[in-house]
Amino acid sequence: MIRILTLFFILFFSSGIFGQDFYDINRVQDIKITFSEQNWAKVLDSLKLDGNKDRLVGSVTINGMRYDSVGVRYKGNSSYFNVSKHGSSKLPFNIKINYKKKQQKLPGNYTSIKLSNVFRDPSFIREALSYEIARDYMPAPKANFARVYVNNELLGLYNSVESINNNFVTNHYGTDDGILIKCDPEEIGLAKTARNRKKGCGEGEYASLMFMGTDTFCYEKLYELKDDAGWKELIQMSQTLAENPDQIDQILNVDQVLWMHAFNNVLVNMDSYSGRLSHNYYMYQDTFGIFQPIIWDLNLSFGGFRFHSDEPGMDNEQMKTLSPFLHYKNPKRPLISQVLSTGLYRKVYIAHIHTILRDHFSNNKYLTRINDIQRFIDFYVSSDKNKLYEYDKFKLNIDSTVLAGKTKIVGIKELMQDRTKYLSNHPILKKEQPKISAVSYATASENLNFTCKVEGASSVYLMYLSTETGRYQQIKMKDDGAQKDGSAGDMTYGISLPKGAASAYYIIGEAEKTAQVYPEKSSFAPLKIQ
Repeated sequence: MIRILTLFFILFFSSGIFGQDFYDINRVQDIKITFSEQNWAKVLDSLKLDGNKDRLVGSVTINGMRYDSVGVRYKGNSSYFNVSKHGSSKLPFNIKINYKKKQQKLPGNYTSIKLSNVFRDPSFIREALSYEIARDYMPAPKANFARVYVNNELLGLYNSVESINNNFVTNHYGTDDGILIKCDPEEIGLAKTARNRKKGCGEGEYASLMFMGTDTFCYEKLYELKDDAGWKELIQMSQTLAENPDQIDQILNVDQVLWMHAFNNVLVNMDSYSGRLSHNYYMYQDTFGIFQPIIWDLNLSFGGFRFHSDEPGMDNEQMKTLSPFLHYKNPKRPLISQVLSTGLYRKVYIAHIHTILRDHFSNNKYLTRINDIQRFIDFYVSSDKNKLYEYDKFKLNIDSTVLAGKTKIVGIKELMQDRTKYLSNHPILKKEQPKISAVSYATASENLNFTCKVEGASSVYLMYLSTETGRYQQIKMKDDGAQKDGSAGDMTYGISLPKGAASAYYIIGEAEKTAQVYPEKSSFAPLKIQ
């Protein structure tokens, strides 16, 4: 009998609730933090105010499973300081599960929990919905909801967001042996220009990747590197952006950068690289030396932050009609201006905007997800006695602008219904894209032979993931009848590569003003070579 019960518990905990993904959007986690200190809040406040990254040790019980010797501290900037000064106990937490016990992990190998207090989002869903959309096109954290208790006191409903750490990069890039860089200035007030910190640093603005010289000191308050390794590589990337943008594809996953910019623009996510503070993203340099952008901190997407420059914040109409070419000519945003200065990249960026609009907004899929998520969390929101905004704003903030304190937060549908119309009718998005079909490859004795049919293109490119360099390389396909592509001029294009040279690929068809990619998710979900 004992053996049977033991087997039952093993099966239950491995395949039951503890076998589920910790970030399952359809489950509200119960997270109960326990400290022996009764003045725990004062201790955490002191650590935060002193800029101390140390943690208070306690235990955490998640859905009935207890983890001892975890480390807890407050996190965030505005979401901590603005909420704290108004006396609310609903402050954001950062919990390190393996703080003392290095092998201790949550199911899924998660070692950290980031709990956000839904600051400036009366709808409660901006973060979870935005990450869900982002994950269709790029590596991005998972997110769901959690009820959080401290010493048996319920603080309320939080967003729970996957941490960008070694586990995240291993899951998405196969290893954590590369360099992870957090692009988020520690001191926003001091970070605007490098000249405020040291004579000899060139002009810089926040974490915008402007090249400010070769002195590491110029970058130290703008970027955060684990173990202090990787400054040389970061500076080299900034210098390449500034001086040799035509070579940036050799050290940067350009297609993923285009996806990040397209996402930020469509969703008016200005608390990002695209906004005034040029922050809230990571760069991971993989073991091939390629920098991969990773989006972060989406609680103010869908117009929750109205500033894209030092100018006054945008009103609702300006956000609805925000140009898809924001910062196109701005030297203080080189990851936009220098990358989009290449015509082909600019056209692919517009193609990515097309895809995001079609997948989520033109068909109103985002509204279905809003209804589903809000209905699921309605009980938890209504019973949250510490929520930062009144319950009626939870529903109103979908269709209407509401006040979060003194800040106007535009309604998600109110914004995106008109923004979708504006972008869909923008002259550049109205132009016809090339049509790509019949994409295939065949293995010959020594070669891989790629073919596709493309209508309405002046040039066609094979983008292939090189097994040698670990980066996507571009080669022009031909319609000359000599590439196993049928007859010359029949709109069937072909090209050959040595066998084993590529592990994945996608196609770009380029016209005078537009481009199309196949598959549409391009480098994020390419065609595999078997």
